[in-house]
Amino acid sequence: MAKNKKDKNDNSELKWFITIFVTTFILSIIFSYICTNAISALDLFPAALILIITIFIGIIFDIIGVAVTVAKEEELHAKASKKVQGAKTSIKLIRNSAKVANICADVIGDICGVISGSIAALITIKITLKFGLTFDLQFIISAIVASLTVGGKALGKEIAQKNSTKIVHMVGIIMGKLSLKKGE
Repeated sequence: MAKNKKDKNDNSELKWFITIFVTTFILSIIFSYICTNAISALDLFPAALILIITIFIGIIFDIIGVAVTVAKEEELHAKASKKVQGAKTSIKLIRNSAKVANICADVIGDICGVISGSIAALITIKITLKFGLTFDLQFIISAIVASLTVGGKALGKEIAQKNSTKIVHMVGIIMGKLSLKKGE
C-alpha cells in the first residue's frame, strides 16, 4: 500500500513538472514574441514604460508566491464561515501553496525576468541608434533592470511575510471576481 501511494505521488509530481514545463515554454514563446515585436515598433518612452510594468508584474507575482507560502489558513476560516468574499478561494490557495508559489514566483516571475531582459536589450538598441552612442550601453541598462528586479523582490518578500494573509485574501477576492463560478 505504501509503495502504491509513493508511485501515485511520483506520477503526480511528474505530471506537475510536465504541465509547468509546457505551460512555461508556451507562455515564454508567446510573450517574448509579442514583446519583441511590440517593443520594436514603439518609441523609447513607451518601451521603457512597458519595461517598468513588466518588472513590476514580476515583483507583484513574487510577492503573491511568498505570501501564499507563509499565510495562515486558520486566519481565514472565520471569514469563510461568515461567507466573506474571497475567503474560501484564499484557503484553497494556501492549501495549494507549493503549486501557487511555483506558478506565481517561478512561471510568471521568471518569464517577466526574461522578457524584461529582452526589452532592455531592445531599448539599448533604440538608445544607441537614437543618440549615436559608440559605447556598449547594454551593461548599464542590464544592471539597472537586474537591480530594480532583485531590489523590488527583496522589498516584496518583506511585505509578503508581514502581510501574507491580507495579500492572499486580496488575491482570493480578485480571483473570485474573475471566476465564472458564483459560489462565493
